[in-house]
Amino acid sequence: MFNIGSFEVLLIFIIALLVLGPERLPGAVRTTGLWVGRFRRSFYKVKNEIERELNADEIRRQLHNETVMAEIEDAKTNIEGMAKDTENSVNNIVNSANFDPGASKATSDDAKKD
Repeated sequence: MFNIGSFEVLLIFIIALLVLGPERLPGAVRTTGLWVGRFRRSFYKVKNEIERELNADEIRRQLHNETVMAEIEDAKTNIEGMAKDTENSVNNIVNSANFDPGASKATSDDAKKD
C-alpha cells in the first residue's frame, strides 16, 4: 500500500528506538499498529462503498438505456404501422382514381345527350 521496503522499515525502527527509547518503543509500536489497522479498515470500507455506488450507478444507467431502447422500439412499431396505413390509403385512392378514360368519356357523352 505504501511501497515501503525492508530497509525503510529498519531505518524507521532504529530512529524510533533512538527517539522513544527501549521502554516506550513496544507501546508505541502497538499503538501504531492499532492506528494502521483502523486506517486500513476505514480505507477498505470507503473503497467498498464507492465500488458499490459505482455498480449501482452502472445498473441504473443500464436500466435507463433498456427503457429508452424499449420506447424507441415502440415508436418504431407505431411508425411502421402508420406507414402501412398510409400506404394502404394511398393505394386505395390510386385504385379508385384508376379508371378507363374511354369509359369515362362514354359516360360523359351519355350524360350530354340526355
